[in-house]
Amino acid sequence: MSIRPVRQISGTTPALEGAGVHLHRVFGFQDPELTDPFLMMDDFRNENPRDYLAGFPWHPHRGIETITYVLAGTVDHGDSLGNTGTLGAGDVQWMTAGRGIMHQEMPKGDAKGRMHGFQLWANLPSNLKMTAPRYQDVESKDIPVIQDDDGTIVRVVCGEFWGKRGPVDGIAADPQYLDITIPPGRAKRLPVDTRRQAFAYIFEGAGRFADASKPFGVLTEKELDNEEIYIRDETGNRTLVIFGAGDEVVVQAGEEGMRFLLVSGAPIREPIAWHGPIVMNTREELIQAVTELRNGTFIKP
Repeated sequence: MSIRPVRQISGTTPALEGAGVHLHRVFGFQDPELTDPFLMMDDFRNENPRDYLAGFPWHPHRGIETITYVLAGTVDHGDSLGNTGTLGAGDVQWMTAGRGIMHQEMPKGDAKGRMHGFQLWANLPSNLKMTAPRYQDVESKDIPVIQDDDGTIVRVVCGEFWGKRGPVDGIAADPQYLDITIPPGRAKRLPVDTRRQAFAYIFEGAGRFADASKPFGVLTEKELDNEEIYIRDETGNRTLVIFGAGDEVVVQAGEEGMRFLLVSGAPIREPIAWHGPIVMNTREELIQAVTELRNGTFIKP
């Protein structure tokens, strides 16, 4: 087994999106090779309704997939094809925009006014960018939950993990999307397919990730399963960790435990021409998409 090295650790950046939604950008609109096939991720977490109720009114998508995972509150959504629905706490929507869709998402808080969720954008390969739009709406009750003997809990949204398979399927990047909670002080080895690029996003508690790379920052030597490993400084709430190649991630939870998303996918390694929620391969394709958006031919029958 080979531990994945830590390539990059970073915090989030406050951003204003939609009609005035305050959120934190985890990554995006920078070097897409680091997280290929994933393009962008936002953490929309707020307790003040004034900071999110304006929502995300009608906007286009083409050439990508959007993954919305709600932890608190609800998100009402609708699109140009007539689809409507509501995502509640623990629900997931995996939308394949394909050749084009107009979409809106309007968040609402829970009884205490809290709203929390994530949206992740995944790229589509060139041969699927103009495919028909598709939705996979998954209720919380249909997401497999695994509890290990030490109290570690894993929700398997997509992909296979510890013998369970998530309900989202047929995704081009063959992704694995896991919501992992580790109890205080516990250390875990988490397998990740060597063909995938991977990142973790910590959103509760704190912990340390083992590292097999050349040191940067302070590393502490630990023993796990009779093996000496190096553990990085503790990373906490709203921290992104991007990993290099290997077949497992090793993590040590802090005194309060930790909860994080562990996401991986097969890189596409194709050119990207990017304009907001429209992602194509060439500038010519991008210009065509923007032209169609302006002249009313963006949505294909």
